Amino acid sequence: MSTRTVRLVTLGCKVNQYETQLVKEALVAGGFREAGEGDNADLCVVNTCTVTGEGDYKSRKIIRALARDNPGTRTIVMGCYATRDPMAVGELPGVFEVVTDKRELPDVLSRQGVHDIPDGISFFEGRKRAYVKVQDGCILRCSYCIIPKVRPGLASRSPASIEAEVRRLVDHGHKEIILTGIHVGHYGVDTTRGKSGQAPFRLWHLFRQLDQIPGDWRMRLSSIEANEVDEEFFKAAADCEHLCPQFHPALQSGSDSVLARMRRRYRTEKFLDKLDRIRAIMPDVAFTTDLIVGFPGETDAEFEETIATCRRAQFMKMHIFPYSPRRGTPAAEYPDQVSPEIRKARCQRLAGVEQGLASDYYSRFVGRPLELLVEGVVHARPGWVHGTDRHYIPVQLPGQKSDVGAMIACRGAEVCEGYLRAE
Repeated sequence: MSTRTVRLVTLGCKVNQYETQLVKEALVAGGFREAGEGDNADLCVVNTCTVTGEGDYKSRKIIRALARDNPGTRTIVMGCYATRDPMAVGELPGVFEVVTDKRELPDVLSRQGVHDIPDGISFFEGRKRAYVKVQDGCILRCSYCIIPKVRPGLASRSPASIEAEVRRLVDHGHKEIILTGIHVGHYGVDTTRGKSGQAPFRLWHLFRQLDQIPGDWRMRLSSIEANEVDEEFFKAAADCEHLCPQFHPALQSGSDSVLARMRRRYRTEKFLDKLDRIRAIMPDVAFTTDLIVGFPGETDAEFEETIATCRRAQFMKMHIFPYSPRRGTPAAEYPDQVSPEIRKARCQRLAGVEQGLASDYYSRFVGRPLELLVEGVVHARPGWVHGTDRHYIPVQLPGQKSDVGAMIACRGAEVCEGYLRAE
């Protein structure tokens, strides 16, 4: 009997990428082989995204393409779009299983002859960094976000399970581990919520524990809410040798009135105060963020407030998204929707601000030592490689393909457009 083949496709966030890897390892251990280019896959697995309507569209497009390019294939669809609209997903060609709840996954895989799902992953093929999912679920109700409807329950993994997984990944050669989740700052909240007498074990306790793992590796947090960090977090962050001095608090808007319409749980002064307190003990810390531009009702004055807040925050990198109405969220019904043309113009202007802030931050490291994880070769520049340092600065320097995957010491030399040249 020939080995069955599987093709896996992932859309969306780091959590989805982790969950696909977990399913892949289970399938391979159960006798499947990943289909190569040009192979007809017996089974396809699509992990979908529903953050935006575009995510739904891309999910449908990929499912149809898999059915067309893999005649006779049977497709399992999982992820947030499958949870949100299982009827629509189930009507797509080739689909025979729709996983609306991850707890159904063992039963779904068992029907494919796969009876053991590992407690965590062992490697992340093709990646220098490895994602480790530490929690799932979000209980907030931001007015623009659909995710609490499709991942509503908080669920934190045990510290022992996470530590064992990180050790496996480090032993496999991964040099950077990214702790990720749907709402990472809520790690551990569910373990003590509504329970008296139980000592809390929060995110900072977790990375203190992981910091005891020996070796030449580093860890990074995928994101954190500014209003969820306190003195314990600050002290633990400064004490942990392996933790990268780069944090990603999602601002979303730098205008208090817009934040109120978004139903965010902080205002700009509180946000900036938390950044200042971290900088007081980690002077060179890098902050990156997410921003939604053109939220319903956003005026020119409110947009200017966002620019001013970003300058005060001194973000090193900003992920800038034009607001996209999401059916099923309150914000989609708000009046005064901003036109696509204005959203685009504001995104472009904010991108210019980001470029200046990034260059200012990179300039601090000219002449200073850097710890670089080499992630690839610069194809347009033979004899050069690129990667990121501990502060998440993009770096390029002379090197060879054999350097890829290594952690190397170098020194910042010159600020260039979009990166720091090192030597």
